[in-house]
Amino acid sequence: MSDLISQIKTFARVVEAGSFSSVAAEQNSSQPTISRQVAALEEHLGCRLFHRTTRSLSLTDDGHIFYQHALQSLESLKLAEDAVGKRKGKPSGTLRMSCAVVFGRLHIIPRLAQFMANNPNVAVDLRMNDQFSDLIEEGIDLSIRVGEVTDPNMVSRQIGTTRRIVVASKAYLAKAGTPQTPNDLRRHQCIVYSRLNAGANWRFNAPQGPINIPIQGRYTANNTEGVRTAIIQGLGIGYVPTWHFVDSELENGDLVALLQDWQPHPQPISAVYPCRHYLAPKVREMIDFLAAEFAADPMLQPAKYTTTPNHNAGVR
Repeated sequence: MSDLISQIKTFARVVEAGSFSSVAAEQNSSQPTISRQVAALEEHLGCRLFHRTTRSLSLTDDGHIFYQHALQSLESLKLAEDAVGKRKGKPSGTLRMSCAVVFGRLHIIPRLAQFMANNPNVAVDLRMNDQFSDLIEEGIDLSIRVGEVTDPNMVSRQIGTTRRIVVASKAYLAKAGTPQTPNDLRRHQCIVYSRLNAGANWRFNAPQGPINIPIQGRYTANNTEGVRTAIIQGLGIGYVPTWHFVDSELENGDLVALLQDWQPHPQPISAVYPCRHYLAPKVREMIDFLAAEFAADPMLQPAKYTTTPNHNAGVR
């Protein structure tokens, strides 16, 4: 029976990932091993589950029917396992998480030692990537994201809040002057962050309401580390999350906060996971842990910057 359950789980992951090789890499196995597990399941059922060619893999009619029933069975099995685990009070298993590289380095990894000490039966597989992760395809249990979450296939819970500030180096301002209003940014070199959904538009609060300012610049970066370094080097003005700047960089005057009367809207920090009928204890434990941690961090706590969400903000 255990072999059959393993084969069904492998089959379901192949359907979700779209290839044998993806599942093999995910499970530290080989493509022939994964293929043999699916073949054994097909032999057990007496039907073919996949149409296989050298270039594609697709479900047969029987495969579609079996997959729908298999999902229900696997969810019921996990629900039963989780119920027992919850009773024992011990979240267990491997928790696969994703987050942006810099946010993970600064705010997730430093907190993992405490989480793992609190939960000795949970292993953490953290995948840091500045590209958008397909949680279902990559088999990720939980993603920590900064910005609005709009994917209808995902569930999100806000666990923190951050805001953006506009900053520049003293050297840049000495050369180019200091903007007094958001409109002045049109005449400046601005650091473009390509992962921001708003693109080359920065959103500010003004007395008459939110305004969007088109900006331009000769330097573009796809992560916040690249933006931060460029600002320090005097390449232009940046529109950056507060969690990425050390207080001393602003306090010693090397960097200057600008346009503080026109601050951008705060952004949510969210725990995001696939829509399911249950939430595994290991996932719930991590969400609750990070929510408590961020609530105690002045830079990330929800209460500090509570305002209307910025719908032009990017999710990282």
